[in-house]
Amino acid sequence: MSVARLVSSLILLLSFTLSHAAIVAFEFEDPEKEDRFKRFSEELRCLVCQNQSLADSNAELALDLRSELYTMIKNDASDDEIVSFMVDRYGDFVLYRPPVNSATWFLWFGPFLLIFVGLFILFMVIRSVGKQQSSELSDEEQEKLNTLLNNNKDNES
Repeated sequence: MSVARLVSSLILLLSFTLSHAAIVAFEFEDPEKEDRFKRFSEELRCLVCQNQSLADSNAELALDLRSELYTMIKNDASDDEIVSFMVDRYGDFVLYRPPVNSATWFLWFGPFLLIFVGLFILFMVIRSVGKQQSSELSDEEQEKLNTLLNNNKDNES
């Protein structure tokens, strides 16, 4: 493959990639509204991407959600209205910090429960090992041990 073909292929590939990039600038006249938009874009999760905020995601759904957020902020929707709209439509998963309720108890308290269970199991294992090490031999077992040790000494001599 010639260098010219390689360069032209790379240019074609690059132009194709750039033409499909979704770059939309949301402009605000009020800096306070722009700050709210940025804050919500960081606090709301993209529903398509793995652990990305709306601000970080290039997914089509994230672009739609940013447009919806832009419209709501331009129309002076309150923070509660924005959160309520997003949660009603997409569930608590859209929030990076979901509320503590019966549906999210395991999410909030599950890690502590797992740590507690792990520590309890560790305590029980250490305790049982300690008991095994400190247990004394019965008279019969001690006699067998002495016999084996004496036989071993006789064999070494």
